[in-house]
Amino acid sequence: MEKTKLLTIAVIGLLLINLATLGFLFLNGSKDHRPNREGRPEPKTIIIEKLHFDANQQKDYAKLIQWHRGEITRLDDNIRQTKNELYSQLNQAEINVKTKDNLIMLLNSYQKQVEETHFKHFEDIKRLCHQDQMEDFNELTEELSKIFAPKPGRPRHD
Repeated sequence: MEKTKLLTIAVIGLLLINLATLGFLFLNGSKDHRPNREGRPEPKTIIIEKLHFDANQQKDYAKLIQWHRGEITRLDDNIRQTKNELYSQLNQAEINVKTKDNLIMLLNSYQKQVEETHFKHFEDIKRLCHQDQMEDFNELTEELSKIFAPKPGRPRHD
């Protein structure tokens, strides 16, 4: 009876230690090196590693990311609002073709701004690079479409 009780306590103790260790690693592990939900590393991590950014470059890069995300969020909000206006035209007894066309042109303009913002973001990243990092940057540009490809398993909006 004593051995069974001791063995039970030992097993419970080891289980608690394992759970505590996993919790510590999960909560305190480096967030920059964790893959995203799809198992792919975050683009930020890929870019920092491929370009071998030093600490100062990483700080400047974080500022670029903050600006970029703010701009893209603003444009995405404009696109969403404009799409709502466009599709609300379907509720009209007669669709105003001029209004519909103007809203589609506005959506095109916002999408162009999104692409220009992405391009500017990478121009800014290029400016962060030192001369000895330019070859790595050129290699990175060839991989951008793969890094920012749509996430696997996401359905298209038809």
